[in-house]
Amino acid sequence: MMPVILARNVDKQYRLAKQDIHAVRGVSLSVATGEYLAVVGPSGSGKSTLLTLLGGLDQPSAGSIALLGQELGGLSDRALTRLRLERVGFVFQRFHLLPVLTASENIELPMAERRVPRAERRVRTRELLDYVAMSHRADHRATQLSGGEMQRVAIARALANQPAILLADEPTGELDAATGREILALFRRLHGDGLTLVVVTHDDRLAADAQRVIHMLDGRIAG
Repeated sequence: MMPVILARNVDKQYRLAKQDIHAVRGVSLSVATGEYLAVVGPSGSGKSTLLTLLGGLDQPSAGSIALLGQELGGLSDRALTRLRLERVGFVFQRFHLLPVLTASENIELPMAERRVPRAERRVRTRELLDYVAMSHRADHRATQLSGGEMQRVAIARALANQPAILLADEPTGELDAATGREILALFRRLHGDGLTLVVVTHDDRLAADAQRVIHMLDGRIAG
């Protein structure tokens, strides 16, 4: 079976404050369909940079990444944007919801970008709100939600276009312990429903739920 992600000898360097930063060094990685992978390591180890590369949000300085069988380096900006919109869900530590929109409106956005008909968007949004136990907050703006509620809405938004893979960067990092446990349970459910997950985390509880854990140190996979 074709892997969802196949990275070969990936490097990422950039310049910051007149210094050359070597964030990712020679990483090779394969993620199978339906796998739940956790990437752990100290701050500055390169794990979040690796996630952005795997999802096509940034380009490597060297090496190659294939996502769902497509070599990212060979895609135009338009094709890459389309691939991310249609096949990849992203969840971030700080939610990135639009504060003036309601929970429902935030979830609808990716579908609107894909030109899904309004009636279909509304049905899908209701289904997702129910899936993440947020139907009772559908008409509340993001600024009226707690951190845990915002993360639930952010996860629902990431699922809006029925992605093949969900990439999450510190999804419990801004949450208290009790709320973090709720998000852990939701990720277990997503994996149980067959979604491929790659999660960057400092949270030992989240890593313990994963099928496979890789450790990063100084931009390399350490184990």
